[in-house]
Amino acid sequence: MTTATLEQHPVSQELPAADPTPSSTPRFVDFNISDSLKNRLSNAGFITPTPVQAGAIPPALDGSDILATASTGTGKTLSFLVPIIERLDATSAPSTRAKRNPIRSLILLPTRELAMQVLDVYWKLMPGAKHDAALICGGLSENVQFDNLDRGPRLVVATPGRLEDFLRRREIDLSKVEMFVLDEVDRMLDMGFLPAIRRIVTAVPKTRQTMCYSATLDANIQEIVRDYVKNPVRIEIGSTSKPSDRVELRAYTVMQDQKLGLLNQMLNEEQGTFLVFSRTKHGADRIARKLEKLGHDTNAIHGDRSQSQRTAALKGFATGKHRVLVATDVAARGIDVSDIAHVVNYDLPNASEDFVHRIGRTGRAGAKGVATTYVMPQERHEARKLERELKIKFDWREADKNLEKEERNKPLNLDALNAIPAAGTSGIDALLALETRSWRGDSAQGSEPARNAGSGYGRRRKGNSGGRPQGHGRSNNAHPGRNASHPRGGNSGNRPSRGNRGR
Repeated sequence: MTTATLEQHPVSQELPAADPTPSSTPRFVDFNISDSLKNRLSNAGFITPTPVQAGAIPPALDGSDILATASTGTGKTLSFLVPIIERLDATSAPSTRAKRNPIRSLILLPTRELAMQVLDVYWKLMPGAKHDAALICGGLSENVQFDNLDRGPRLVVATPGRLEDFLRRREIDLSKVEMFVLDEVDRMLDMGFLPAIRRIVTAVPKTRQTMCYSATLDANIQEIVRDYVKNPVRIEIGSTSKPSDRVELRAYTVMQDQKLGLLNQMLNEEQGTFLVFSRTKHGADRIARKLEKLGHDTNAIHGDRSQSQRTAALKGFATGKHRVLVATDVAARGIDVSDIAHVVNYDLPNASEDFVHRIGRTGRAGAKGVATTYVMPQERHEARKLERELKIKFDWREADKNLEKEERNKPLNLDALNAIPAAGTSGIDALLALETRSWRGDSAQGSEPARNAGSGYGRRRKGNSGGRPQGHGRSNNAHPGRNASHPRGGNSGNRPSRGNRGR
């Protein structure tokens, strides 16, 4: 394994120290890439590569496998997109109606938000080639994804669950993939995607070039990637097992019912955007709702929100419409927003890895950031354990004892309800009737088919959308065979109804 270590600390003994003068700083125009791609990078505002880009792009252009560890916000996306685009440009052209390409590059990520962000960068560098890449993920219409695959994209960006589903149903052919990227490997394993990844890897040619990226590289991950990469160039960017030195770490000792008051105080006294982490989805919604009542522009993102809600929340936070975004750990993996001034651990994270991941959302791309952790008195032992494990030191502070206390689980005043009769009934009867109507309404209107009516999951595609002869429709077997000239066997309009995979 070739090792390349690029960080602000002393470099590895295996490599000569780099000249620290500005003249030695590489630029994208210095890479062995086409003039066309150099111009597109420049037009998109990409001038100077980050350390991970400077370390990974040259060996990737030479065809070497890459195994890189780097924290979030270090520019990993361009480090694999530049080699992919260079090879695609040099060896083929985007598909046309007359000639459609096989899938030649595959990028696998843990969440659809991250997948969308990668595609956004790709399209910046490939203007006018919207159909040259396809997104495969849960939460979006299957029919749209089928149609995008029909156009012959050379690049597929996917999440593991939905891609595995398409493979099982023989809806996609990965037998021609030449470049394979596994991004955020550690998070994909944390989310339980290992079986899906193994299934996907078996569908990709062994002769492929593989680029693996992870924020951490513990023993379990090393064992996995050893099966996927061959003699990789090893890129290490800084320390991925502790927060960045650019982030100021604070810890407030505070009672549970005064956390909201402390957050409100910080929002009133400090500048910039706030990313607030809650342990639960219900907690995220509650915090966001109460901050709105206090006059702060706030939104929430978690696993129970629809794709359109999550996209709108991220866009609103990135553009400054919302100053505060409240998130859970799983959903926050897709947050790639620059210039986040504050990260607040409203609830103490469950593990040190989650803490590092949360803190990595601020202090990105050389900027400074502040990370504040709320610690209840009974949690001080856990917080001290975090300090020991990560070799960090909190700036410990005490919250103001006079902060307003949040009222939670207030007892129901039955006397007050009875004092306000409604339509000839007691207040309690009216409350129970309202609850019953609400429950019945949910049962009648919020059933699974109704909720999924607009999602495209499990629906039969109508008509001959692919323009193929009706006589070439697929069979109605659960695992239909493929037509020799098309991975999904001809008429895409005759697909049988599928179940809602929800991936």
